Amino acid sequence: MLTSHELLGFMSPSLANDILNWTYEAERATYKATLQAVADARKLRLVFLERQPRIQRHATMVTALNRPSLEMVAGTLLRTWLVKKYKDMLVDFLNSLGIEHEDGVVETLPESMDSEKLKVAVEALLAKYPHEVVGVYLNAFNDMNEANWSNLKEMLESDPRLVLGSNG
Repeated sequence: MLTSHELLGFMSPSLANDILNWTYEAERATYKATLQAVADARKLRLVFLERQPRIQRHATMVTALNRPSLEMVAGTLLRTWLVKKYKDMLVDFLNSLGIEHEDGVVETLPESMDSEKLKVAVEALLAKYPHEVVGVYLNAFNDMNEANWSNLKEMLESDPRLVLGSNG
């Protein structure tokens, strides 16, 4: 499974930029904390990054967030984006699997999931949401929640619609 910094590295540059733009516009505190972490990691003053045009700043941020040392920051960025912007997708997925949650957030997950039930849930997401976003979510779900469902891992590795970097 891919970690958060790897997810940011494998997704298309346009999706990575969309995530940062959304965070800039909707979650300023998360954006500012991410920007500060990137500045610290690059040994730059924050104002240097703030003065760059946003497209250039975001390219710099994505490059830095691809590093293992910024895993926690990348994870926070992805979780915030998924839970706030794509809450409906998270809710749809968990409801279709019959997993109890509160607005898409889960306390405990089953150790495994029925393959047919999982396939139906993933197909429903792919029919309703952008494929690459679904791929990011399912990778993050399996890694961040420590679900590690082998059948989900197999789907992520074999279904071309879930491949990161594609624009489905």
